[in-house]
Amino acid sequence: MSRSPSFSVKPELTIKPDLASLSRWVHSFCIMRFDLEQGQILEESYPPNRLSQEEEIEVSFNSFPDSVSQKQHNRSSIHDCIFFFRFRRDNNNNYLYGYVFNRQRHDERLKRGGEQKSVVILSHAPYSSVFRPLLQIIGPLYFDVGNKAIEHVAGFVSLWPPPVPGKLMELPIGNATLKVNLPPPHSLPLENNGVLYEESASSMAPLLPTNQSVPQGLFHDADLFGVYRGLLLQLWTLWELLLIGEPILIIAPTPPQCSEAVACLVSLVAPLFCSVDFRPYFTIHDPGFARLNSLREGDAFPPMVLGVTNLFFLKALRNMPHVVSVGTPSLNSNRVPFSSRSSAGRLPGGKSSEGLGVQQLSLRRFSPTNLLNAVKLRRDGPLCLMTEHKEAVWTSYAAITKPDTSVLNRLVDAGMSPRVEESMSVVNNEILRRHFLELTTNFLAPFGPYFQVNAPSDGSSPYVTPPPLPSFSADEFLSNLSARGVGKFLSKRMKSNWPDLYRRFLQGPNFVPWFQRRRAVAEQEQRRLWKVARMRTDMRLITSQMNELEAVDSFDAIEKYINEEVKLRESGGGSADSEASFEKLKKDLQAVFSVLPRDMQELLLSNPQRASLLQDPSELQ
Repeated sequence: MSRSPSFSVKPELTIKPDLASLSRWVHSFCIMRFDLEQGQILEESYPPNRLSQEEEIEVSFNSFPDSVSQKQHNRSSIHDCIFFFRFRRDNNNNYLYGYVFNRQRHDERLKRGGEQKSVVILSHAPYSSVFRPLLQIIGPLYFDVGNKAIEHVAGFVSLWPPPVPGKLMELPIGNATLKVNLPPPHSLPLENNGVLYEESASSMAPLLPTNQSVPQGLFHDADLFGVYRGLLLQLWTLWELLLIGEPILIIAPTPPQCSEAVACLVSLVAPLFCSVDFRPYFTIHDPGFARLNSLREGDAFPPMVLGVTNLFFLKALRNMPHVVSVGTPSLNSNRVPFSSRSSAGRLPGGKSSEGLGVQQLSLRRFSPTNLLNAVKLRRDGPLCLMTEHKEAVWTSYAAITKPDTSVLNRLVDAGMSPRVEESMSVVNNEILRRHFLELTTNFLAPFGPYFQVNAPSDGSSPYVTPPPLPSFSADEFLSNLSARGVGKFLSKRMKSNWPDLYRRFLQGPNFVPWFQRRRAVAEQEQRRLWKVARMRTDMRLITSQMNELEAVDSFDAIEKYINEEVKLRESGGGSADSEASFEKLKKDLQAVFSVLPRDMQELLLSNPQRASLLQDPSELQ
């Protein structure tokens, strides 16, 4: 990893960071050192005092590869790696993401032959597309010039515009510019328990997006093909497991591999908002481990995806129902072509392990080697990883979705050339991500009618109460869906028991948060459409056709909207078009007032504030 040679720290160009602006992107920068006597130590934090003591401990333990994964590295003089972790800050599902640049320096002259440090960027947002390239700048720069690199980079970050989810942003850093796509609003946690306004246009209903360059979920830049190339046929099983919120343990030799594997898995369910607790790099020091380790046999694991490197988890969490092993022990070894890497078998308790290549699928199914591998895997289970690392999936779950061989056959095998392999991974990632985006979108499509909004029809009053969105009943939904079918796309790719997948999805942790959020977005969009209609409708044409009761109801409704606008203006929360909306409401109020009976007009004018609206609009500012 290297930074741009043009990037350097010049005192005359140092920018004093604006901490308020910096916090829009970064919670804090940390420098962690591994001390042989004291363990993990926080050497530096900028801005200072941003972390509680508990958070410092969390960051310390998550910022270094554990002893098991360290042993897998080739003992070169310097080894750099980038990975990320996530931990819960409180009981309100607020998380911090830690993006780590770790350097291990092997030097026989040092005590125990080496040292290691980590540069950590902490953020409230899962902006891996931003912080990964930023680490590639700040990491080497820190080891060149020391602590002044942190404040120097923080100064540039504080000049960045506020994040705009779902947009391509250009973020200057020194002489370079990071061009990054941020994940869309519907994939991010809500802020202040509200609805992000940007969602109204991007995620009203589960429809396949037309612009494929725009990310549709978290970690859209994760190397899906590179990580799971040895387990391609199992991607559909993993997609279902995450969709229904099953607990999954992902084990890999190194933190970069396990964190990338978790990110890839989360990205599979886009555009669904993932409510499963995922931990890209999880250690035994995490407070959550004690709770998991205390579960007795028969207790259910909570919905989660844990990325680990320590083989101790195989014993401590031996009752985890789904285990995935990915990656290669040596970071510098050439990858084997995906068509020849596989393992398959039947394991105790009905658990299966498969990782078949695509081109040789039909040949390997009955090969003697494959049969021997199956016997060994059946006997040992995931514990076989204690002696030899291999890529496999152990699960008793029977997938409903069938692997799409037409998609697999389109993938390009790059052979052994790293340069060609990297470019082919880009192509293969696009093919896979497009397919799973289409798969998830079609799976969510039957819920579309429950997000259908209604706008006022031409010639009708925009001040009547808008109709509510269709009510939802899980039993009624399943009954109707079973009767009419799931649609051509899914029916070709799923077994006949596909209603079971919908049933488990409705009962899982992902459905309610996603559905409630979509409903809130739909309701917001409906309010917007009716507001637009109120601005465009000529109430004088409508009032001529009103009876007295309709006129009174319209008058009360308009007055209610006026009061809401007044409160918005007084609180400073009015939008740019608030004044025009306010004036239009007053004109509509006067139009309705003009058709009311004389005695009712006199009664209404007895209220001074109302009279000012009806007789002299200029008095109310």
